[in-house]
Amino acid sequence: MSTEESFKVEQDGHVAWLIMNRPSKRNAMGLAFFRSLREHMQRFDQDPEVRAVIIKGSGPSFTAGTDLAEAGALIGDGAADTREQLRRKITALQADITSIEACCKPVIAAIHGHCIGGGVDLIAACDIRLAAQETLFSVRETRLGIIADVGTLQRLPHIIGHGWFRELALTGRDFSAEEALQMGLVTRVCQDRKTLYATARELANQIADCPPLTVQGTKEVILYSRDNGIFPGLAYVAQKNAAALPSEDLMEAVGAWMAKRVPIFKGK
Repeated sequence: MSTEESFKVEQDGHVAWLIMNRPSKRNAMGLAFFRSLREHMQRFDQDPEVRAVIIKGSGPSFTAGTDLAEAGALIGDGAADTREQLRRKITALQADITSIEACCKPVIAAIHGHCIGGGVDLIAACDIRLAAQETLFSVRETRLGIIADVGTLQRLPHIIGHGWFRELALTGRDFSAEEALQMGLVTRVCQDRKTLYATARELANQIADCPPLTVQGTKEVILYSRDNGIFPGLAYVAQKNAAALPSEDLMEAVGAWMAKRVPIFKGK
């Protein structure tokens, strides 16, 4: 296992940058990566100073995907007990990726270079995805004799629709940032990494400038509605607003609008 730390964290106002930090391995996602990811996302979830998170990669790639050497070590001798252990380990890895979605703070993926295999699992759990123009994507597992098992097959069809999704998942082919934009996987393609990170910062700051509890509640309602349907989602948001309003941030928004000044939200 690499001695490199899986992540670095930089704080910029109310925005946390979670930086994948294994450049010598193109940020391959080893077992320590998954554990550390969940720890960081849970900390961001609890930190009131964090209102938005940006995930990016150091070095030439966003991520080359799951570290296959480490993943291979999870496969046992084929006995019933080792198969059950493998199932439990996969379930734990799924929970590590789901920690991105479970974090109440919006998460932006700023993608460059390569986003392969497990990297697509990761970005599918994010709220917003941006890419540099040269980025190459692939749901690569099919070509490796593996069924993608930590989120892509469950989340990606909700993002890009079943037509594109099935083509990509069943062929395992590479696709470009322009294709990713066309299908709706990313919302913006940026000329280079500098522009990519500037755009991610601008979007994160726009999110951070909004009332934080409202932003967090919006993310929660979006996910609840996706998983439960339109009418349960309508009932849920009615209950959420009935419980949350009025709030100090609502009064601040109204007061700032009337006074023609910039509002200052405190998450209360």
